[in-house]
Amino acid sequence: MRILAAMSGGVDSAVAAARAVEAGHDVVGVHLALSRAGGTLRTGSRGCCTIEDAMDARRAADLIGIPFYVWDFSERFRDDVIDDFVAEYRAGRTPNPCMRCNEKIKFAALLERAIELGFDAVCTGHYATLVETPAGLELHRASDNAKDQSYVLGVLNAEQLAHTYFPLGATPSKALVRAEAEERGLTVAHKPDSHDICFIPDGDTRGWLAEKVGAERGDIVDRTGAVVGAHDGAHAFTVGQRRGLQLGVPAPDGKPRFVLEVRPVSNTVVVGPKEALATAEIAGARYSWAGRPQPAGEFACHVQIRAHAEPVPATATLADDLLTVVPEEPFDGVAPGQTAVLYDGTRVIGQFTIDRTVSAVPVDA
Repeated sequence: MRILAAMSGGVDSAVAAARAVEAGHDVVGVHLALSRAGGTLRTGSRGCCTIEDAMDARRAADLIGIPFYVWDFSERFRDDVIDDFVAEYRAGRTPNPCMRCNEKIKFAALLERAIELGFDAVCTGHYATLVETPAGLELHRASDNAKDQSYVLGVLNAEQLAHTYFPLGATPSKALVRAEAEERGLTVAHKPDSHDICFIPDGDTRGWLAEKVGAERGDIVDRTGAVVGAHDGAHAFTVGQRRGLQLGVPAPDGKPRFVLEVRPVSNTVVVGPKEALATAEIAGARYSWAGRPQPAGEFACHVQIRAHAEPVPATATLADDLLTVVPEEPFDGVAPGQTAVLYDGTRVIGQFTIDRTVSAVPVDA
């Protein structure tokens, strides 16, 4: 196949590109410039897509022996990822920018351009597995559960999966990938993995959002609506948060209180006991299906609500363009805006953005 290898400058994408060449494919490397004013250097494992990352990707491509290009996707990244991130926080939701980047940039904008240029597939260093079955192509978890990234790939549809290539999916551990990179002479063999939000490299999400959204003082209320404190901007809070609450009225039982809800229209933050974070039901209207046609009616599945969360047995129902999921045991601290990925064993069924949550604990409990 003609393969376009997305090279971030990290060890995973470098080894993935090398394996694609070794498998006999015609490979071209590309690094995505996602910021018009990208930083020069990373700070440890913070940030990505810096000038340093671009140079690391180029050195890896040179060593592997493939052509290499840098493509400017900064405008698309700003529109589809950064602006979406800000808009979601303004609406009181907690977004996952990595999901949006995979959905809108790596497997939409990049894949579209790759196909236009005659490539058969985009290769990335994600840890996930594609399986051909008589019923169609399926997306499965990676062999290494600790590194599995099928959750952040749950947004991919059947057409996108048909043009993807994940050479690392069957690798038993990340340590083996690093060892292989060292054997190949790749200088990124021991480069730290990126974490946190790539466009907020200093990790100060609250400060960054304050600049974008603006800070406006508002009330912190309990579940009955009684004012128990004040805040300097609702955007700075997320469901499940305990620290940073300016509460002037102690809880009747003296126990800590947690953020249960953010209401942007009234600029109000709702707090309550930890038990009230238990979520009995989640639902959303923005869903997609990975590989096979969408299920009909009610079906059993496992649901994962965070990248590294344990999957939970649940029953899902699709009716009237709304996907509703009821777990066997309540979820803990779910926020609107999060992504729920549905699994059948190791296979990804699909995903949806959570629009509504129902507490397992009544207000008067």
